[in-house]
Amino acid sequence: MFEASSGLVDLTDASPARHRRITSLRVTSGRRSLDSTYYDWLLVDGRIFGGNPAQNNKSTHGSWIIDLCVGNKYRIGRKIGSGGFGEIYLGKNMISGEEVAVKLESVKAKRPQLEHEARVYKSLAGGVGVPYVRWFGTECDYNAMVLDLLGPSLEDLFNFCNRKFSLKTVLLLADQLISRIAHIHTNSVIHRDIKPDNFLMGVGKRGNLVNIIDFGLAKKYRDPRTHSHIPYRENRNSAGTARYASINTHMGIEQSRRDDMESLGYVMLYFCCGSLPWQGLKAATAKQKYDSVVFKKMATRTEALCHGLPNEFAIYLKYIRSLRFDDRPDYVYLRKIFRDLFVREGFKYDYVFDWTVQIPVQITEECIGHCPLLEPSPDFRYDAARRAKNGEMSKAVELQQAIQGSYPTIA
Repeated sequence: MFEASSGLVDLTDASPARHRRITSLRVTSGRRSLDSTYYDWLLVDGRIFGGNPAQNNKSTHGSWIIDLCVGNKYRIGRKIGSGGFGEIYLGKNMISGEEVAVKLESVKAKRPQLEHEARVYKSLAGGVGVPYVRWFGTECDYNAMVLDLLGPSLEDLFNFCNRKFSLKTVLLLADQLISRIAHIHTNSVIHRDIKPDNFLMGVGKRGNLVNIIDFGLAKKYRDPRTHSHIPYRENRNSAGTARYASINTHMGIEQSRRDDMESLGYVMLYFCCGSLPWQGLKAATAKQKYDSVVFKKMATRTEALCHGLPNEFAIYLKYIRSLRFDDRPDYVYLRKIFRDLFVREGFKYDYVFDWTVQIPVQITEECIGHCPLLEPSPDFRYDAARRAKNGEMSKAVELQQAIQGSYPTIA
């Protein structure tokens, strides 16, 4: 039996000091196979860390221990996943006991990028929703970066909510997402890989705060001192994720601030609709599929893309697509159109997302099987039985811990 413990949540991000209590996480699941719905919910850099033990060739919860200490005080524990350019481990500050994430990269990597990513993080330090880099350096045969341990990504929560967010949740997220991107742009950086996987919710008292992560592809779009913008160039290699890439990126045009914002527009439409028109296209080769995505994206009119949604989404997309290469997006205006829609719809700015539950509830496998708000998929029930048989932590407990920031302890 597991009783959900309430956590006091600090509502930040330029809002008055207000508090509410989160009692549990809504336990639902996308109707997918067990292998793709089993999560450890230790998430950093926007990726699922852990996964099915069979996939990792491990069957014991809490495995993947390596004997390494970085920065003279961070002990590395089990492996919790793989980032785009390295491996991520659960770490612990041996002095304070605080748990952190440690990203490791071999010093022999063909294209080392961890130092670049650490520099970007440090240039953005102090911003709301930007993880803090506690240490970066080389230890033994590894480059290591120690940073905040965060909660689930928006992609994971999207799957958790059966791949559809309510308009209220999308608008609550939009306000924070625009603010995050505005902050990195103000610091002369463009992200170049805006997608749901690269936004993580916080844990504990910061459980309602969206964090932007994974700056492996980020670059300066202007000189930080003179603000001289990089030159317009064509025939550039595409960077980022095809599903959310801007049309100009597909055309080989150098990316700038407008491209991050266009990608965000596609993310919001994805959350509202459950998918984008260029998803699921069939092709014989990867290149043919990519070309099909580009063709479909360019052929889909804004009105068709935003069909059935409030007009503000089309206004957003048309505005972003009208920007010139070196134009500064009007972030205040963009937040305002969605905030005005939020007020017009009569929503309450209470930071209650689709994945949060407002009523006290005892989170047990039995409860999950009977509570309408917590209806699981058959895979979830099967996974619960498998975990019980193997003596592993139940998913209900893991999900609660992920939100409240209480992870398996490193001795």
